Amino acid sequence: MDDFSGLGPDIKIPIEIEQYERKIYDLKQLIEISKGLNSTLDYNTLIDSILLTCMGQMQLIQAGIFLKKSLDAENFSLHRNYKGFDVDHSRDHEINKDSPLIRFMEEKHKCYYLPDLLDSCPPDLSIETLKILDPALIVPLTSKGEINGLIILGGRINEKEFSETEKEYLLNIASLASIAIHNASLYEMATTDMMTGLKIHHYFQTIIIEEFDRAVKYNRPLSLIMADIDKFKEFNDTHGHVAGDIVIKNVARLIKEGIRQIDIASRYGGEEFAVILPRTDIHEALIVAERIRTSIENESMHHQGKSLRVSISIGLSQLDVTIDKDRKELIERADKALYISKKNGRNRVSFL
Repeated sequence: MDDFSGLGPDIKIPIEIEQYERKIYDLKQLIEISKGLNSTLDYNTLIDSILLTCMGQMQLIQAGIFLKKSLDAENFSLHRNYKGFDVDHSRDHEINKDSPLIRFMEEKHKCYYLPDLLDSCPPDLSIETLKILDPALIVPLTSKGEINGLIILGGRINEKEFSETEKEYLLNIASLASIAIHNASLYEMATTDMMTGLKIHHYFQTIIIEEFDRAVKYNRPLSLIMADIDKFKEFNDTHGHVAGDIVIKNVARLIKEGIRQIDIASRYGGEEFAVILPRTDIHEALIVAERIRTSIENESMHHQGKSLRVSISIGLSQLDVTIDKDRKELIERADKALYISKKNGRNRVSFL
């Protein structure tokens, strides 16, 4: 058997070097993670990046995040991009930002195991939400001493416990994520129409240039929807502007529900809407447009005891490099198709 007793304190040097090397490696990883999280201002893409980063770094099979849906929201809601958790969609998964659970977690900046929280916090709806999801570890998203969200992590592939070093590492990831989320939220507010939740006109013009250039460069299809609520001025004159606002909000909601995550819906102006459909040819776009038109036609909206119904007219165009020299010509063709729908009786889809 080897005898190291005579080496004295020098035997610690290799261990210390290994620890420093590990710290340097972790710092380099955090720098790369920070670059990755700050490379996008798209909110949904960012959330995906945060969750996939946690899963990759810690070899996880489940990850989710609770965030406010708006600045003035009273609750943190489970974001729909969660990974792996078995979620009951018949109930809301929310945590009150002023709950005993959050107040307890604010006392000490650390990661928490679920059993520790169940033992320390009085039972309420917030703790019940966590109990139902049953995460292994809860990581607070903290900014300026306040919790502004929670990352929940499930089981590990190797089924190991989280070490103290790993929990500290996760807190560092959460700090970087919190900054990135704040920046993305500010950008989201600046580019979103507050009434409808759709993108503003200026954002639409910026993105359609990017999508136009991308479609031309990679020879991909690109389609555009222009839609307008039929006889909206008459509707406003009859039912009032409050009812008109209700209709605009509901039409916007139905448009969002009828498109994919990669599609970009915007409020083009007043009661007019535009939807950019990347990688979508005219045949696929017709299906999307008809789905939107039908859902709005069948929707019954209520105001002051009255059931209100509206319809929309839709114009479609697909990028054609032989006639569309820039995005303005693509928009103009969709707008002309919209005019054809209105001229031919409204509540229909036309394309050019």
